[in-house]
Amino acid sequence: MNENENIREELLIAVKGLSDEQLDAHPEEGRWSIIQVLDHLYLMERAITRNIADKLKSEESIPVVDKPIELTLNRELKVQAPPFVIPSESFQTLSRVKDKLSESRKAFIQVVDQAKRNDLEQKSFPHPLFKELSLKQWITFVGLHEKRHLMQIEELKSKL
Repeated sequence: MNENENIREELLIAVKGLSDEQLDAHPEEGRWSIIQVLDHLYLMERAITRNIADKLKSEESIPVVDKPIELTLNRELKVQAPPFVIPSESFQTLSRVKDKLSESRKAFIQVVDQAKRNDLEQKSFPHPLFKELSLKQWITFVGLHEKRHLMQIEELKSKL
């Protein structure tokens, strides 16, 4: 979780000082704005938190082998976001999205902190690319996913 916190801090530093108009700009046709990337991260963390919480309540254990989730950082490898994590096209302020990210992170930490280590290793749910991931790997994935999108934000900032 420490690495996830460091990446979140980097993410927030990367958008500091940008106006809401810059954050809402679409420097590339057909790509998300920076604010949409942040909203996507909120939606993703919220969905992963819910899935982890649901699996922790379940009696079912499906241990799986670790997958190469570090491939998440390869930005040439494209994955279509599932509909439930596609960000809104409505205007949002950075302040509002930061509040949402704070809310999703608190819920994520709470679920993870209450989990038993054995459950995190023995329970799993599917990822669109990696198939079944242990809950433990899902925790790491959250940080890698944010780091991937931090790289995207830096690309978008360079084109503003």
